[in-house]
Amino acid sequence: MSKTLIIIAGLVLIIIAIVFYFSQHSPNPDTTLKLTPTASVKLIPTASVDLNMKIISSAFENNGEIPSKYTCDSENISPPLEVQGVPPEAKSLALIVDDPDAPAGTWTHWLLWNINPKISLIEENTIPQGAVEGINSFGNKSYGGPCPPSGSHRYIFKLYALDSILNLEEGAQKGDLEQTIMGHILAEAQLIGNYQRK
Repeated sequence: MSKTLIIIAGLVLIIIAIVFYFSQHSPNPDTTLKLTPTASVKLIPTASVDLNMKIISSAFENNGEIPSKYTCDSENISPPLEVQGVPPEAKSLALIVDDPDAPAGTWTHWLLWNINPKISLIEENTIPQGAVEGINSFGNKSYGGPCPPSGSHRYIFKLYALDSILNLEEGAQKGDLEQTIMGHILAEAQLIGNYQRK
């Protein structure tokens, strides 16, 4: 046999050996490593900002009894109101105080807007500097205290944080204010007081 044939035969044997080796060591389809998707990552904010706005009063608790001092049976002055958690992007605040239990329909007791959003306290019987008052259901441009004709009524102090300063003239009515703030509310809060005349 010539050297060339011997070399060719040797190469064939090597190839056969290689093929046999890999056929014995190829991965079993049933034991192939299966990759599973990794769990989704939840991003945790680096800082937490509480934007839960609140309106409270040192004169009465939420759903508590309003002292007669702030009603038509006594001094009839506005109660002290504290404001907390106003969104930092707020440009102004608006306040609506009304009685949904009035016999003739919801009765407006106080309208106030363009309140400085940096304010933390509206003291009793005061109007914050720069704020504007509207006309209440008594026909007055002022606060009108609870004066239910009979039974116990709820008085809702609704505070709105707005993204703008309102272009609304002094003496506007509740409907005008509600229409103007529509689409500009960033946050809102409410405080409910009850009153029944003795």
